[in-house]
Amino acid sequence: MPRVLIFNKPYGALCQFSAEGSRPTLKDFIPVPDVYPAGRLDADSEGLVVLTDDGALQAAIADPRHKLPKGYWAQVEGTPDRKALEALRAGVELPDGPTRPATVHVIGEPAGLWPRVPPIRFRRAIPTAWLEMGLREGRNRQVRRMTALVGLPTLRLVRYRVGPWDVRGMAPGEWRQVAVPAAAALRGGD
Repeated sequence: MPRVLIFNKPYGALCQFSAEGSRPTLKDFIPVPDVYPAGRLDADSEGLVVLTDDGALQAAIADPRHKLPKGYWAQVEGTPDRKALEALRAGVELPDGPTRPATVHVIGEPAGLWPRVPPIRFRRAIPTAWLEMGLREGRNRQVRRMTALVGLPTLRLVRYRVGPWDVRGMAPGEWRQVAVPAAAALRGGD
């Protein structure tokens, strides 16, 4: 039976087990041998990382062809307007090609969200807003590139959901073993 772990990756941690400079890595938090991340988060992003010891399951989770839904909370600089939100919902043209349409909603600060360490720099003259975004692909820095393209640079990015798993209720640096989902839960569909 495959093993699946979920991990709330803190800001600044690298999504790898091998050391690189002085930044913390997965090995600093997860003392479980032979598990590997199914997808990555940049060091400056936080939230849910799924790990497994099963290569086929890892591919099913990480491969964009499976269209597994991923949910993000993005704190953006500026005030989202209808035009920006519609562009994100339709998909935008990035240098590496068009994105699939995203689900996007303006929300208040997510309930239960932990403080970021270090905190986001506060600027009184520049408003910020929170977006909840859903994607069915996972390109490098995709949410950040999409929001920047529509004039809403991302200040803080938290992945809170991957397929059937959710990070809510987990502190940064916390991990737990979870049930392996049925194959249907890993089919994203359209």
